[in-house]
Amino acid sequence: MKVSESVNISQTEAPNQPIQGNQRRLRPTVRGVSEPTPAFDAGAVLPPGAEAVLGVLRSAWVVLDSRDRVVRSSPSALPYGLIRANRLRVDTLALLARQVRRDGQVRELEVEVPRGHRGTELLVLEVRLAPLGDDQVLLLAEDQTAVRRLDAVRRDFVANVSHELKTPVGALALLAEAMSGSADDPQAVRRFASRMQHESHRLTMMVQDLISLSRLQSNDPLRQARVINVDDVVAEAVDATHLESEAREIRLEARGQHGLSVLGDEEQLVTALRNLVANAINYSPDHTRITIGVSLVDDVVEISVADQGIGIPERDLERIFERFYRVDPARSRATGGTGLGLSIVKHVAVNHGGEVRVWSSEGAGTTFTLRLPAQQSEWQSITSLPTDNSRAHATTDQEEEHR
Repeated sequence: MKVSESVNISQTEAPNQPIQGNQRRLRPTVRGVSEPTPAFDAGAVLPPGAEAVLGVLRSAWVVLDSRDRVVRSSPSALPYGLIRANRLRVDTLALLARQVRRDGQVRELEVEVPRGHRGTELLVLEVRLAPLGDDQVLLLAEDQTAVRRLDAVRRDFVANVSHELKTPVGALALLAEAMSGSADDPQAVRRFASRMQHESHRLTMMVQDLISLSRLQSNDPLRQARVINVDDVVAEAVDATHLESEAREIRLEARGQHGLSVLGDEEQLVTALRNLVANAINYSPDHTRITIGVSLVDDVVEISVADQGIGIPERDLERIFERFYRVDPARSRATGGTGLGLSIVKHVAVNHGGEVRVWSSEGAGTTFTLRLPAQQSEWQSITSLPTDNSRAHATTDQEEEHR
């Protein structure tokens, strides 16, 4: 017999209350992560043949003894956030393990656990618990995050894209009709052709951003993570946006700590930072300054982009990371914005186990901060010198102006 459940971490269930089929949607609590992690019981005896079978499983697995202690586990069980200090971190799983041991029934459930010890995104795990031998319990976990994410993308794609694409497509149709009726007026033809080029460029940018966003939602940069030098990310983002800033006489300045590294995908991180810098340029007056700051706070690398622009109204701060949301639609269209740039930034941060924060004051400017888990070796000594980049000048007071 098999019992299926679905659980989420935002609620708790008393550990002494039995689970009744699908009558409740349980949301497990997660144990703290500050406690030490002792070694597992390497001498624990598994049923004959069990160890050979477990060795070839692709799922993350955990074996619990009669006292709910973890005696064996696969390497992936720890990064999945299932275990800590020789115990299951999710209380609901411990409760189900006791029920499996008591009645011998196989149970299944879907559980959400935090992605990384500081991440705000949740991993969706499909978990099965089954008896193993006389008093042990085997837990198997499959990561279903990508599947759930793709389901959400499919649901939202048609509604969002049809709404956003109809404007440039409709404009192109009207302009083509107007051009056809103005064949004997060269000046009007040139004007309509210029508008068509603008709308086609906007359409191209939107399609490119949609493709980028779709890839971010389906690709996990931590599965094949590499060590990324943050200095290189900043330099590439500055280089990619310097033409726009120079045309507006906006000065880009890079400052902060050098030698910091994170794990992930360099292309995604450059895209996110480039979007933040480009966004700052678009919403800043001419002859102003944009600062890209890098710092290490505890075990988190913070990359901030601070401008002296028009700021964001407080009522819009909670929605600016939504797809296609624009604080000022007219300004966004004038600058060629698609409404997807900040959504891409958020997805990159979340995919790397981090987050993005925003501070803003109308008329005083805006600061976006990417917060990413630092590579462990970077928690030691770090230099703090200004960058030596021809387009990134040292500064000392920008950060204070925006706090």
